[in-house]
Amino acid sequence: MPKTVIITGSGSGIGAATARRFSKDGWNVTLNGRTVSKLEEVADDLDPSRTLIIKGDISNANDVHSLITGTVEKFGGLDTLVNNAGVGKMGKIDKLSREDWNAVMDINVTGLYNTCTEALDHLRKSKGSIINVSSVSGLGGDWGMVGYNASKGAVSNFTRALALDLGREGIRVNAVAPTFTLTEMSEGIRENEALLENFKTRIPMGRPANPEEIASAIAFLAGPDAGFVNGIVMPVDGGLSAANGQPDLSG
Repeated sequence: MPKTVIITGSGSGIGAATARRFSKDGWNVTLNGRTVSKLEEVADDLDPSRTLIIKGDISNANDVHSLITGTVEKFGGLDTLVNNAGVGKMGKIDKLSREDWNAVMDINVTGLYNTCTEALDHLRKSKGSIINVSSVSGLGGDWGMVGYNASKGAVSNFTRALALDLGREGIRVNAVAPTFTLTEMSEGIRENEALLENFKTRIPMGRPANPEEIASAIAFLAGPDAGFVNGIVMPVDGGLSAANGQPDLSG
């Protein structure tokens, strides 16, 4: 019987690539997001017999209840929850509005609380796993991104704490921490040539990530080869976090 995964924010980018990867690997896949047309585009690439679309906003507890119960009713259980949905708002603390702060926290932090608490009983039955999508911005700070940094720092430590609490129940909790990835969210960076070159200079591999590369790391963490991997926040960043921040001194 195929295993079942829910992927939030699966209408584009990392979420869409992750859906394609799990479907290719033979899983039942529930696509979730706020825009049905985007989810339908992703679903066109997947096996229709193993694909379910459930529209919803993970910051809304009622939507999350429908997401989890609808998935279990359709596929008979839940094995992995991928918390990928997220938003980013730029701004230093005196420029970031309260509305933008709340929007970031509601999706990036409260959304994870909602999905994990709602899915927990089903993951206990399957001895399943949770994979959260954090960021290198959840491992260190950025200029002008105080809200996003705070939210992704919370995701990273939420992951560690949840892994401690659930490990003895057989539920593994891990996260990936991508850097600049070729998604809709990074369009602003790609349109700024100087900023794009700065990223390429800072990333030892000299390029951004493709969404499929992040999806591969998520698939590994959900699979049997990661059966004793619990509580990690895995950088998928081309070596960015290997540096101490100083410029290239090699000449």
